[in-house]
Amino acid sequence: MTNVKPILGIIGGSGVYEIDGLQNTRWEKVSSSFGEPSDSLFFGELDGQKLVFLPRHGRGHRIPPSEINYRANIDSLKRAGVTDVISVSAVGSLKEDLKPGMFVIVDQFIDRTFARRKSFFGPGLVAHVSMANPVCNRLGNHLEHVAKKNGIKVVRGGVYLAMEGPQFSSVAESELYRSWGCDVVGMTNMPEAKLAREAEMCYVSVAMVTDYDCWHPHHDNVSVDAMIKVLMDNADNARSLVKNVASFIESDQSSSKCDCKTSLESAIITSPEARDKDLVKKLEAVAGRLLNST
Repeated sequence: MTNVKPILGIIGGSGVYEIDGLQNTRWEKVSSSFGEPSDSLFFGELDGQKLVFLPRHGRGHRIPPSEINYRANIDSLKRAGVTDVISVSAVGSLKEDLKPGMFVIVDQFIDRTFARRKSFFGPGLVAHVSMANPVCNRLGNHLEHVAKKNGIKVVRGGVYLAMEGPQFSSVAESELYRSWGCDVVGMTNMPEAKLAREAEMCYVSVAMVTDYDCWHPHHDNVSVDAMIKVLMDNADNARSLVKNVASFIESDQSSSKCDCKTSLESAIITSPEARDKDLVKKLEAVAGRLLNST
């Protein structure tokens, strides 16, 4: 692990990978043992840092949040050699001071989704990873530094409420999330973050505030048109953030020693002789580092 150069994966909208200076680009279909990922992967290189982009909803935004194959997405990125993941997503604000156009580097989640496969593991091979600190603090530090250096309005830390969707919140739900102390609400970071942790990948969430959900008495309720307008207006900041953080990740000597990359060390509880051989094979990319050594 100490000699592995970081490869940065970006999960987000199609506009994020339209970065000036990106070289050696190609689209490539990467198969997964967990089904079809959202799209092919877009490979490129920026100032020596290898990058891999995945359109979360597929090009053209074809896949709703509940139908995204999160397991295949993370598995395909792992198979492509990705070690560090930046998740870029749109969210609604649940706080007055988190205004549309701002970025939030999320550090906690409340998962209220219920119709999604949330683990690579299961009957025949059980694992329990810790989600106490669900994002990579090291990646968060890099993003915060780059955002502030480039004049991007960013808040470090915040609780992301993951709802099932695809409908937006009711006022009662929005007020409930606010009473829980949540900062933003979105539909896509769960189980994405959980699966990245199981795959021993560093993961950080950059939430782009597009609206005030529906709780704010002086702002219109969230609409797709309004949300897309803010996203388009903020696209340059998102690209700038990814472009400028790449060099910091490429030169980060502590990358391979990050605790995220050993999160399965004490998580697998099923004894070797009782493990389901078919599931072990499916997990060759996600957990092969441990499963192939026992």
